[in-house]
Amino acid sequence: MRDIIYCHCTQCRKQSGHFVAATSCADSELSIEGAEYLTWYAASAEAKRGFCRTCGAALFWKRNESGRTSIMAGSFDIPSGLKASHHIFVADKGDYYEIADRLPQYPAGEARL
Repeated sequence: MRDIIYCHCTQCRKQSGHFVAATSCADSELSIEGAEYLTWYAASAEAKRGFCRTCGAALFWKRNESGRTSIMAGSFDIPSGLKASHHIFVADKGDYYEIADRLPQYPAGEARL
């Protein structure tokens, strides 16, 4: 799996109530236990979000026609072994917090979820 990317875009903030922390993997490497409880919502013309239909937890984000799926980092048991790499869409971040972790920051989406 890829390192964690923090996304501060308006859509991610409105979906999660803050910013999103996500990793991703190739679809061929993704196995979902309990997939019958997963519901996909077309978030835009370009992408969809995967939710648990039982509890409503946001679990996935997937760009249409992509061979990779983003996985919300908070859905993993600890220790996950994952680490953060950078922030994207910081130009859209909320005005109520500062980013002070010294990771690289990109105003737009120079890197993808």
